[in-house]
Amino acid sequence: MASNYWSNHKVTLLVFCITWMESTLCDGFTVDPPDDIVISDPGYLGYLEISWSLPASLINTTECPKLYQVEYFNTYKDSWSVVRTPRRKYRAQFDLMKDVKVRVYTLLSGPCTSGDVVKSTNYTEVVQKPPSTGVLGTEVQNVLCVYHNMKYMECKWERGLKTPAKAQHKLYFWYKDLEQVEECPKYLTSNGYRSGCDFTGISLPDFTNIILCVNGSSAEGSLKPTYTALQIQNHVKPDTTDKLHLRTGPDKQLELIWERPAGLIPVHCLEWEVEHNQEGPNGNTALEKISTKQMSLTLLSIHNERNCFRVRSRLNKYCANAGLWSDWSHQTCYPEMTEVATEPEWDSVTVYVCIAVSIIAVLVLSLCVGAVINMWRSKQRKRPDPLLDGFLARNLTT
Repeated sequence: MASNYWSNHKVTLLVFCITWMESTLCDGFTVDPPDDIVISDPGYLGYLEISWSLPASLINTTECPKLYQVEYFNTYKDSWSVVRTPRRKYRAQFDLMKDVKVRVYTLLSGPCTSGDVVKSTNYTEVVQKPPSTGVLGTEVQNVLCVYHNMKYMECKWERGLKTPAKAQHKLYFWYKDLEQVEECPKYLTSNGYRSGCDFTGISLPDFTNIILCVNGSSAEGSLKPTYTALQIQNHVKPDTTDKLHLRTGPDKQLELIWERPAGLIPVHCLEWEVEHNQEGPNGNTALEKISTKQMSLTLLSIHNERNCFRVRSRLNKYCANAGLWSDWSHQTCYPEMTEVATEPEWDSVTVYVCIAVSIIAVLVLSLCVGAVINMWRSKQRKRPDPLLDGFLARNLTT
């Protein structure tokens, strides 16, 4: 037992010595962390610049290369990010409505450390609190962006619970290739309020962080802003598949073939999900979903069973980190449902129209018959009586 204790003690002492040596230079002084971390905002929706000063103890150490390890809390990924740089400044993206946390180490190498890389034991840290701007409860909710079939992007949001009735929102966006922040080119409206942004006609880069900020103002004060970071390839929603072909093959096989929707999405970037609904003669149904990378599917068909299929697609993991499913295609079945011919039903409007037409026709016919009778009577009045004509003729001859 004593031997094991002494062995463990030696290991602990060795680890302590190694740790102490990593933070100590050959001439006996430790590596200090940087001085004076400063965080500045150039106005790019949270794309902040972090700068720091060389430790005073290393100002005269010119023969040894210096590196800096920057660690910052990525508020969009909810995790720490680590980078090393020889420069004394670095830029990173932050959500300005959350704490900005940054810490920096000093690393030294070269002849001062016998070629080893020595990192400072301590670090310099800054935690910057978000500004208290905007009325609480007025920030937008559920910001959702969809890149429709790689043609155009739409972003929609919901109003905050405490947003004043007459307040209007504004959306601003920025990415690294833009010289300045730009406003939404065309707003979407719902019930008289701005509820989204249509980016049709705006060319947005893929695999690039695009920062969105939705804010606004009202008579009660500024609305609390909401920041969102996205990459458009992760928000692609393919168009609906509209061409499905179902046919029977040998050995009671069913072969389902479909075509990809037209557009800019490469066919190798799509994965498919087939919904298969199988209905037996007793009315029982079985539903299954089948994932595939092909645009065809072959299944065994059982006698007296009806098989129905529909298909949807999304971008696979080789082309995007995430993707949105397309809407389901129309359903195609085998055998097709036979429709029973039925007599057309007369709705109430048709009946009323027919009655009205009949009444009008009777009235018109009555008027025509009356007119004919009146004309006949008038002709009868104008025709002279033959007896009266004979009497007058006899009197004139006498």
